[in-house]
Amino acid sequence: MWEYTEKVREHFLNPRNVGEVENPDGVAEVGSIACGDALKLSFKLDENKRIKEAKFKTFGCASAIASSSALTELIKGMTLEEAMKVSNQDIAAYLGGLPQEKMHCSVMGKEALEKAIENYQGAPAKETGAQIICECFGVTDREIERAVRENNLTTVEEVTNYTKAGGGCGNCHDAIRQIIERVRAEAKPAVRPKLTTIQKIRMIEEALEREIRPSLKHDGGDIELIDVVGNRVLVATRGACAVCKASDITLKHFVEAKLRELVSPDLIIEEVAP
Repeated sequence: MWEYTEKVREHFLNPRNVGEVENPDGVAEVGSIACGDALKLSFKLDENKRIKEAKFKTFGCASAIASSSALTELIKGMTLEEAMKVSNQDIAAYLGGLPQEKMHCSVMGKEALEKAIENYQGAPAKETGAQIICECFGVTDREIERAVRENNLTTVEEVTNYTKAGGGCGNCHDAIRQIIERVRAEAKPAVRPKLTTIQKIRMIEEALEREIRPSLKHDGGDIELIDVVGNRVLVATRGACAVCKASDITLKHFVEAKLRELVSPDLIIEEVAP
């Protein structure tokens, strides 16, 4: 049985922004009822081109409903440029974390957001050249590649958790493994210059202030950098994060993931006593 955070339960039982925006500027539908999860997202901009209203309709589990509700709350007030930077990890972190088996719900939210923005911008609704890898759930090679790259996935099981690909008959497992190997091989040549300790601390502080702390504060939490020892980043959680049962998930799958992306792939987050 999956363990859900209080925030997930709250957004499932009392979802925000359910329905469809009247005369929307952008709209998108992703997923499929036949595959178990589907989401329709619509939004409207104000005179300053910020998202004034965002609503959703979804068919799926508690995580799908909660992720869709969280997404609409996250993007309200954002410019489209800011909204495009919202990741599936941001959606999961807003909810205090999701079970690994349900991360595909946050990925579906991210996909719907991007396609709704593309709809507003007049971009093509469907990508060209994509190949269906998982026939059971209709997942393409492009979708798998992106999930692997953005979430640092290494196994078929992780890909299933994030995309549902491979969760049916299993005939696509070999193809998924090949995609994982190819994406990870492509990532290896990117070698970042070695940072001095001062440079590393400065970059970590900037990433916390610009990319991480705003998301935590949005839900009443915060984080403080205590020390940096080699690749160990010692932090203390504050506010709501300090008493949240899922804070370890937030630290691992949001804070650590962001720091690895923005500073160094070798960083490890460790929480210390306040």
